[in-house]
Amino acid sequence: MTARTFIHCGHLFDGLSGRAEALQTLVVYGDTIDWVGPTAQAPDMTDGDTLLDYSGLFVMPGMVDCHAHITYGNALTQEDIDLYASMEFRTLRSMVAAQAILKSGFTSIIDPACSGLISPAVRDAVNVGLFQGPRITASGRALTTQQGLYDWYPEWIGVPEASTGVMTTSMDQAIALIRQQAKSGVDAIKLTMDGIHARRNGGGLISAYTQAETHTMVDEIHRLGKLAVVHARGREGALYSARAGVDIIYHASSICDEGIQAALDNQVYLCPSLALLVNNIEFHEPTDPSAPWWPDIQRRELATASKNLTRAREAGVRFMSGSEAGFAVTPYGEWGAKELEAHVRYVGMTPAEAIICATVDSTRLLRERDRLGGLVQGRLADLVAVHGDPLQDITLLQRREAIQAVLLGGKPVDLTPAPTHARHFSEFSQGMWNRVYDRPYVDAHFPRSQAQPA
Repeated sequence: MTARTFIHCGHLFDGLSGRAEALQTLVVYGDTIDWVGPTAQAPDMTDGDTLLDYSGLFVMPGMVDCHAHITYGNALTQEDIDLYASMEFRTLRSMVAAQAILKSGFTSIIDPACSGLISPAVRDAVNVGLFQGPRITASGRALTTQQGLYDWYPEWIGVPEASTGVMTTSMDQAIALIRQQAKSGVDAIKLTMDGIHARRNGGGLISAYTQAETHTMVDEIHRLGKLAVVHARGREGALYSARAGVDIIYHASSICDEGIQAALDNQVYLCPSLALLVNNIEFHEPTDPSAPWWPDIQRRELATASKNLTRAREAGVRFMSGSEAGFAVTPYGEWGAKELEAHVRYVGMTPAEAIICATVDSTRLLRERDRLGGLVQGRLADLVAVHGDPLQDITLLQRREAIQAVLLGGKPVDLTPAPTHARHFSEFSQGMWNRVYDRPYVDAHFPRSQAQPA
């Protein structure tokens, strides 16, 4: 008989009941929960069984980050993401990123856009046991048009081959790319439904695809058995996506009443990714190039998103949790749980609802969805043991010292922090100067003697 693992829990939050029960025990057989109930009624341990004593801790399901870009490399700029590091270096870097996310209590992620096919490759490496990492539901490059998020560069550059996006100029090309990605083994295909282009007179962001185009692409994605996920901050892009029945809308900050109804009708999930907005507001310094203008833009979007997303939640729209990890302001393993706090603060969830969203609701579309979804019999033993009570203080989950244990399939994860490393010179542009050194500036700041030859 295979040995079992007994896990004594001070309090167990199974993610389904909405409450924490005291003095519970989980019995894990293989990677699956075989029994759960009061410790006093637990089966007897036998020779070879293992005991994990978390009797002083709060035990909950492993969290899910449904918006984590492991190939981004904690990027300072968009160019850092798309241009400089080699694909090989990005792959190795992504493995470390995935481990950092796991160590912070996130046992599963969705990566909705990556360089090449790096995220599916890292997923496969984890699944065959090359290294320990979170369960990954992976996409490839996001499809975009000239009005979409990933067409960052001037038209004479276009969308580089190494970009996390890929340009589509016709529906025939879009369908061909969808079929190619499906053949390559992605789990989800991302459409970029808007970018930065807005209509005049406050009309909001312009959708990158028409309603008919969106339906055509989403129908093909679903025909091939893949998830259809979209980036849509604006009203128009969110509306078209919801009408087309996509699986996940990321952001949806300006979703309108019609879009909310369409999301309800088509069982669409919203993944707000508010942690990115909040961190951009809270974490900036005068020396940051974007400091004079970016935080104010983020404040306005956060206010709009809070209003619209609260209305969507109250109407019954389903939510997922995702932090958009991968930028310098949302580094891997640091702020994933801040999304739970944001759901409480800006969308009106209770702490219990935010935890359920991040641990159970967010598993509904994962590759392993049939084996995940709460700490109950028959489900994978992915869990987190926390010092303290996150039902009383949701911010506990952001504190590294509060995360006492993470189990993936019943096996403890080494919580030694992922190694820090210097950035390689190939990861970013060769910055030379922060300003133009004109004569008045030089005269004011540099003695003339410094400019004289020796």
